[in-house]
Amino acid sequence: MRFEFATTTRIIVGAGILREVGAAAREFGRHAFVVTGRDPERARRLLDVLAAEKIAATTCPIAGEPTIDAVVAATASARTAGCDFVVGFGGGSALDAAKAVSALLTNGGNLVDYLEVIGRSQPLTRPAAHCIAIPTTAGTGAEVTRNAVLTSPSHQVKVSLRSPLMLPRLALVDPELTYDLPPASTASTGLDALTQLIEPYVSCRANPLTDGLCAEGIRRAARSLRRAFHEGHDLAAREDMALASLFGGLALANAGLGAAHGFAAPIGGMLPAPHGAVCAALLPHVMETNLRAARARLTGGETERRYTEAARLLTARGTATADDGVQWVRELVTELGIPGLRSYGLGPEHIPTLITKAAHASSMKANPLPLTEEELQEILVSALD
Repeated sequence: MRFEFATTTRIIVGAGILREVGAAAREFGRHAFVVTGRDPERARRLLDVLAAEKIAATTCPIAGEPTIDAVVAATASARTAGCDFVVGFGGGSALDAAKAVSALLTNGGNLVDYLEVIGRSQPLTRPAAHCIAIPTTAGTGAEVTRNAVLTSPSHQVKVSLRSPLMLPRLALVDPELTYDLPPASTASTGLDALTQLIEPYVSCRANPLTDGLCAEGIRRAARSLRRAFHEGHDLAAREDMALASLFGGLALANAGLGAAHGFAAPIGGMLPAPHGAVCAALLPHVMETNLRAARARLTGGETERRYTEAARLLTARGTATADDGVQWVRELVTELGIPGLRSYGLGPEHIPTLITKAAHASSMKANPLPLTEEELQEILVSALD
């Protein structure tokens, strides 16, 4: 047995711990480049905490998912302002942009050269600038991952800047920051978290360490995602989902993902669709197709065993079957109001292009088993409605 586990240098979890970020930030510098979501005023509490510690801040809002050009422009702004460390505050898009900026600040060069799929996958050679990652949603786990997902509009695809050298120095996970997340955002980000627990759990790269994280994360998401959706200020539910997201990030960074994310990247590059909702729309169909393929080729084997264990965690029933898990996920996706992919403009005419692009996605390589073109087509057709 051989495996590797790498993650953020320091992780702090707890309700209300945003107030502690100032003291931690003092160790990294005196001028923060703060990457936020669309509205930088949502980071007012963070900025006030930094100001109280006499730490200057230059803010940079990222509207929507970060593009290559937006990250290049943000890096130039950080250099011009003389910032000596980076803070990401927001959802996965803000955190990914912050990680990318921190990497470029110390490595320089052309961003595209470092990118997968459309670039040269040139490795980073220097550790990224110190980065603090503070999630305000419970979904992506980007605070503990070693990559930044960026959009290339000209290529109509999402690609990753990836290196262990860009892991944040500090992840600060405060469930209180998710209390006001609207139900629709709670659903899409929460289902992204669930996908990022199930896919590493059944991944061909799973290992005993990620298995433990996934099992605990699945258990927490299964008991709390519905409650967080219906009762946003349920503290226990929000804490569970914050941990589920964190565990999913730790797992995916070390065990990979699967076909749901393999398709989500090119779909997100082609169409204006929320990443978490796309993953949710795909997840039950990916699970079903993987199971069918495993039974046809391996008479079940390890893949079916892992899906069975996941089903028992999801349903809290020791006798649940792998098919029960698929049905449980399908019913949850429906209850949380996730539409089919057709609602985002995806049609049968897009399927051949998506299959071609997904074949190059890094996530597809960690799927529990290789899927044929026909099986990939079945997933997309089933997820349309």
